[in-house]
Amino acid sequence: MNYLAHLYLSGPDEGLIVGNFIADAVKGRSVERYPEPIRRGISMHRSIDRFTDGHPLNAEARRWLYPYVHKYAGVVLDMYHDHFLATDWGSWSAEPLQGFTRRSYQTLLRHFLSLPPRSRRILPFMMKDDWLSSYARMEGLGQAFQGMARRTPFASGMEGAVKVLEDHYDEFRKVFQQFLPELIRHTLPMRNYGLSSESSRGIMKDGE
Repeated sequence: MNYLAHLYLSGPDEGLIVGNFIADAVKGRSVERYPEPIRRGISMHRSIDRFTDGHPLNAEARRWLYPYVHKYAGVVLDMYHDHFLATDWGSWSAEPLQGFTRRSYQTLLRHFLSLPPRSRRILPFMMKDDWLSSYARMEGLGQAFQGMARRTPFASGMEGAVKVLEDHYDEFRKVFQQFLPELIRHTLPMRNYGLSSESSRGIMKDGE
């Protein structure tokens, strides 16, 4: 999953939000520098990635993508998932998307000095171009893929990833709709909501 999904799955807990945001930039024993709530967020991020990468629905979707984007199939699929979460946000959250993104940015800014250098570099660009909601638009998604394709040392195929999504939109959307409820149930015990699995509709809203 990409930034939007990781932050969505964090709920309102600031430690989980920050940890989920910085996890990819925290290597080895440097995790020990962070307070326990942020360490839980880092652990949650990694659990989300393992569950996502190992899920049969995503494995099949990556096989569909491989002829187009090769080893970047997982990266592209993560961004597709963020696209579908953003476009159908009202089915998964009672909080408006713009309110959620604003709250997320404000939370990360409050912890800015605690972020690792890589995350501090990313956050201003994320806020300026509103990455969290921009993937709802094909234009925003395409710009992100174009930028990533320029940064790869060889031909990645990511510049054509939007066309692949447009050509197979319903298939990829079905994967997302089937997968996200399972991921939500997987992450419920990691939150400090005190919710049981039976309470998941409070987070999922009408998305089951």
